[in-house]
Formats: sequence, C-alpha cells, structure tokens
Amino acid sequence: MPSASTEAPATVGASAATIVRSEAAPVAAVAVDSRMTPGGPGYRRMSLALFLAGVATFALLYSTQALLPLISGDFGVTASTASWTVSAATGALALFVLPLSAVSERFGRRTVMTASLAIAVTVGLLVPFAPSVGWLIGLRAVQGAALAGLPASATAYLAEEVRPKALITAIGLFVAGNSVGGMSGRVITGWVAQEWGWRVAVGTIGLLAVGCAVAFRLLLPAPKHFKAGSLRPTVLARTVRGHLANPLLCRLYAIGALFMTVFGAVYTVIGYRLTDAPFSLPQGIIGSVFLVYLVGTVSASTAGKLVGRLGRRGSLYLAGGTTTAGLLISLADSLPLVLLGLVLITAGFFAGHAVASSSVSHTAKEGRAQASALYQSAYYLGSSAGGTLGAIAFHSGGWAGTVALGLLAVIGVVTITVVGSHAARAQRRLVAVHH
Repeated sequence: MPSASTEAPATVGASAATIVRSEAAPVAAVAVDSRMTPGGPGYRRMSLALFLAGVATFALLYSTQALLPLISGDFGVTASTASWTVSAATGALALFVLPLSAVSERFGRRTVMTASLAIAVTVGLLVPFAPSVGWLIGLRAVQGAALAGLPASATAYLAEEVRPKALITAIGLFVAGNSVGGMSGRVITGWVAQEWGWRVAVGTIGLLAVGCAVAFRLLLPAPKHFKAGSLRPTVLARTVRGHLANPLLCRLYAIGALFMTVFGAVYTVIGYRLTDAPFSLPQGIIGSVFLVYLVGTVSASTAGKLVGRLGRRGSLYLAGGTTTAGLLISLADSLPLVLLGLVLITAGFFAGHAVASSSVSHTAKEGRAQASALYQSAYYLGSSAGGTLGAIAFHSGGWAGTVALGLLAVIGVVTITVVGSHAARAQRRLVAVHH
C-alpha cells in the first residue's frame, strides 16, 4: 500500500509533464508573425500616415501642372518651356530616388521619409517667390530631388512591416494618397489662382503639405523589422545589377514608365486644351476637372481585389484597355466625353500603377528599397518624358498628337505583358519537365 501511494503521484506527474510538453511543443514550433495586418495594432495609424505622405508628395510634385497656362502667360514662355516646371521635379525625383533608397537602407525608412518631406515642404514655401521661370524650374528640381526619399522608402517600409497578404492593399492605399494629393493640389490651385494668381496657389499647396508632413511624423509607427544595410557603393551596385538582371522586374519597371508617360502627357496639356476653343474654360473650372482623380483613389485602393479575381497580368490588361478607351473617347469635342475619357484614363493608370508597384515589392526578396527605387525611377522618368513629349505633341498635332503618344505607350504596356505571360508559361513547362 505505501508503495502504491508513492507511485501514483509520480505517474500522474509524469503524465502531466508529458501533456504539458506535447501541448507546448507546437506553440514553440510556430513563429508569431508580428507584422501589421488590417484590423491589427498600428495598421490604421500606418495607413493614414502613408496616405498623408502620398497626399503631400503628389500635391507638391504636380503643384504647377494645372497652372501651366498662367505660368506661360506670366513669364511669356511656351507650353514646352512651362512644362519643365513639372518635368524638372519628376526628372530630379527619378535621378535621386535610387541614392536615397540606399540611404534609407542604412538610416531607416521613417528617418529618410521624414527628412525628405521636411526639405520638400520648405522649398515649397519658397517656390511662390521665384523671380523668373529659370528660378522656378530650379526650385522645382530641388523639390523633386527631396521628394525622392518618399516613394521607394514607403514601399520598402510596407514590405517590411506589413504581412504579405495585406501588402497590395497597403500599397494601394499609399497610391490612393498620391491620387488625392494630385487631385487636391490641382483643384485647390485652380480656384485659388483664379482669384489671386498662381503664386498664391502654389504657396497654399506648400502650407497644405506642411500639415500633412507633421501629421505623418506623429502617426507613423516606429519600424520593428528594419535591418540596417550597407552604404558601400559596391554593395549598392551589386544589388542594382541583380535587380536589373531579373526579367520580371525589368518588365514591371517598363510598365510603370509607360503608364506614367500616358498620364504625364495627358495631364500636362489638358489645361491648354480646355483653355482653348471650343471649351474656353476659366482656370477654376479647369482645376476642378482634376476631381476625376477620385476615380484613381478608388481604383488604386481596390487593386488587391482586382488581382485576386483576374491575376496580376489580367489586371494589367484591364488597366491598359481602360486607358485606351479613355484616350479614344477624349478625342471628342464634347466636354462630357472629354471628362469621361479622363475618368477612364485615370482609373486605368492608377490600377496599373498599383498592380505593377506592388508586384515589384512582392518579387524582390532582398534589396527591396533598391527594387522599389528602380521602379520609381522608371516611373518618374516616364512622367518627365510624358510631360515634355506630350507638350511637344500637343504643339505639333493638337490633342490628337497627345492621344497618339498615349496610345503608343499603352501598346508598349500590352506587348510587355504578353511577353511576360509567354515567359511564365515557358517557365512552368520547364519546371514540369524537370519534375
């Protein structure tokens, strides 16, 4: 009896220990993913912060675009010369986005984004005092270079801090902020310029951007998954070469550039078209036309659902087809049809941009900031080329010339996507043969 009484607790204890170990083992084997997800801690603050950063970026970057006819008149310059107040900003952004992405790898995404916004809004408050078109173009170039720290750092931040399944949606919200910034900047400048001139208008955008920059810094959660990289040029060059050797990434870069060529061309010269006969619209109404950017907000923020239904390539085909339809409809000398065309162009562009940019972050497994920076560089070079070439095409062939340029760019998007589809099928067949 005594022996029985002494063995029972030992057996029970052993069994309990076995149960504890068997139940604890799976818990220890499963790693907890602490990255943000919709509805989780910090996700809403992060989304709002980057949305506001997107608003500030596009509002500043394109603050002169709706005002080009007024700038042409004030300084006595042609549309092509005035368009450089936009192209200089986007071109400088394209040149500096890669170096600043490398800086963000060393010093952190949030730090670089904060510094970039601070410099850009400071320059934005100086732009209204430009004494000549040369000074205006120069200040805009500095502003574009400063803003280069935002796009690649933002997408890299999201890739590191947000769970993969929520990445397209999160980047879509950032792109939606771009569309709201582009819209609000153009609408506000249009109405303000009609009453007080273009200088007061761009100053107003500068003050709006200051508010967005302060809110961004207060809201954005501190990064938890950032790992500092190297600033050595050899490391950067090796990473860039690796990305440029990836055919899929190169196709995505080209798609982003071509989509932005269409968008930059259309929105650089639309003000001139609506100022001329048969429309002859006042500046405030022309600025209000940019309310169609709201369509881009919706199409960008729903890009994740679109990809879920059609796949990435199917979504790009749909975006290209929508943009093409918009370009063709906009040829009509009817204001409602021109507006419908702009709606379709805007929806197609923002959907295509959101799909392509999120695909870059999904494809790049390392050096994400550089991968995103290369996309942004191609994207803004497309904007700069579109603005300049669009103005030249408009000067040479009117709106039909600008539409022809846009159609050529969309054909390029579709061609690249078809090539990507064939490459993917060939890769799947190759894998099947090896297995």
